[in-house]
Amino acid sequence: MKKNNKKNLILAREWFDKAKDDELSIKAILKEKGAPSTVCFLSRQMAEKHLKAFLVFHNKPFPKIHHLDRLLELCMKIDKSFEELKDETIVLSDYYVETRYPGGWSEEWSWKEAREAFDNSSRIKEFVLEKIKISI
Repeated sequence: MKKNNKKNLILAREWFDKAKDDELSIKAILKEKGAPSTVCFLSRQMAEKHLKAFLVFHNKPFPKIHHLDRLLELCMKIDKSFEELKDETIVLSDYYVETRYPGGWSEEWSWKEAREAFDNSSRIKEFVLEKIKISI
């Protein structure tokens, strides 16, 4: 493996490690019945970190943004098949602000929404890992 590729892999693994922290917290909340809104938020964060890991792995710079649709577009410039994740990112995108502040679009966050958010984030994780072909 080239030196630059090793560096990219190391940086990507750092993003994966941060995403793993989110995933562990999500699983704990789902098991112990914490706040479903937090599961939605962390699922969104987990997806963002996996998309950023893919970009870092491919040595592609990205702006300091939190927009999943924009990150997905950047990933699609590398691999068009990322378009398959459009529905997942649409579902997760609303959870960045709305889950963290009062007056969001859903006053009552459901466990169904929380599980759906985690499922979408897990799909993005598996998709990215398959593309990079590494295990974490």
